[in-house]
Amino acid sequence: MKRTKYIIPFAIIIVAMFFAASCSKNLDVLPENRTFTAETDYTKTSDMINPLLGVYAGMSVTDGEWEDFPIIGVRGDDVNAGGGSDQPDLAATDKYNYNRTFWALNTFWEAYYQHLFASQSAMEQIALFKAKISSGNTEALARADQYTAEVKVLEAWWLLQVSRVWGPIFIPTSSDPASLFVTPLSSKDEVMKRISDLMDEASPLLPAIRPNERTDIPGGVTKYTALALKALANLELKNYDGVAAATGEIINSNKFILEPDFYQLFKLKGKLNNENLLEKQYSDLGTNANPKFYYKFEFFGPQSWTPKLATAGGGWGFYEPSLKYIKFMLDRGDTLRLKTTVIFTPRGIAEIEKDASYTPKMAGITNVSRSGDIFIDFDREMFLSGKHYLPSDQLTSGQTTYGTNKNFSCIRYAQILLMYAEALTQGATGSAGTADNAVNLVRARAGLTAITGVTNDQVMDEKFAELATEWGDRFYDMVRLGKTAELSYEGRIFTMDKTFLPYPENQVSILPALSVKK
Repeated sequence: MKRTKYIIPFAIIIVAMFFAASCSKNLDVLPENRTFTAETDYTKTSDMINPLLGVYAGMSVTDGEWEDFPIIGVRGDDVNAGGGSDQPDLAATDKYNYNRTFWALNTFWEAYYQHLFASQSAMEQIALFKAKISSGNTEALARADQYTAEVKVLEAWWLLQVSRVWGPIFIPTSSDPASLFVTPLSSKDEVMKRISDLMDEASPLLPAIRPNERTDIPGGVTKYTALALKALANLELKNYDGVAAATGEIINSNKFILEPDFYQLFKLKGKLNNENLLEKQYSDLGTNANPKFYYKFEFFGPQSWTPKLATAGGGWGFYEPSLKYIKFMLDRGDTLRLKTTVIFTPRGIAEIEKDASYTPKMAGITNVSRSGDIFIDFDREMFLSGKHYLPSDQLTSGQTTYGTNKNFSCIRYAQILLMYAEALTQGATGSAGTADNAVNLVRARAGLTAITGVTNDQVMDEKFAELATEWGDRFYDMVRLGKTAELSYEGRIFTMDKTFLPYPENQVSILPALSVKK
């Protein structure tokens, strides 16, 4: 049977669970949204994909919902909030001074629980379709199982992020948001075990291909996305054998390769790249007209710059790579990745060269990007996040918004290789080669020499270098390993009681279980 090709961000059917937590009366009306319409024909199996497309649409929200990523990633020693005096609660979060009334905490919580309830709704809808399929229609039954498995993978992504941030959370098991009134909190370990179990259920039902090999839903999740999420969950559990098994299966598939050009991996060439296991997809539809579907990359952009394309817009000046990270990279001669991860301003260069020992290490580093955009001084930051920068000359003709048409990578093959190496250096047994081999693949792309007898400390340094400014992995790694002294830098003091953020005040006021001190 020929399948229709779907582009994830542009799904027309969106399963929306509007989880408005400002007052409990909204919880009472939410169940009305659990089905698409009263006229849904569950015998029409061609419509069975619609609930799944709605969940995918939630993965690539375009207007708003940018607040999750800064909160997830800002607390590591790789990145600072930036922004000057604007958004003081984000700056305070970066320094481990948490405010439960911070508006972004609440919008993050609401958005992710909206997605989690939408996931439950989608699985319920798919089950209704499946119930109408005859036992002889094995193709349609298999599709129903695959669609359910895909939803579980996306659900796992959201659960992972919420529990990393808040620790004990609710795990929805139905599409009724009112169920949170009676659902107990699950500990972080319980959430991670749930994710691992979900991925065990999902992975056998998913295609064993790269996401960019899917022709029905290009970039949709596959067996290897599920295995990657299983590895991430088991990493949090310190189940290193589980990490090695999941990542080893991905490596042994020989499906994924590292993009040779690290810089272009985070530009247009990175869209549906052979390195990506999961990404948020956006597009300007190839025109300068609206609608366009884009993440608010302005958050990362410069307030002032001289772009190669003069009409290109700037940004808000948040999310600044840390001086500690920059000096770490300079000390190891890791300039290729440094110049991709960090954009320099003249003021930032001058700040580094206040220490004369770094002047020779700065050779070849300027405030002009490889693509010819010039970054000038502005008040909010000395450095900008290069992984969230799209060169102005890669904008579609007529588009001016910073980063439009850029995708947002979530899980990359480099991370899989480094998790595999980490598991082996923690005593796990692997089936996909040595830790040396895995680490050296990543180092070779960065132009670094091979190393032998890789230690766990060296793997963690490689993760720091490779994954900085992405999804907060540095913070979660250091907490998990008890290396919290690394997080006390540039005047910050981290203690283990700062591991989790406080539940948003709006949620505490309506959900009694959250009022119990963690």
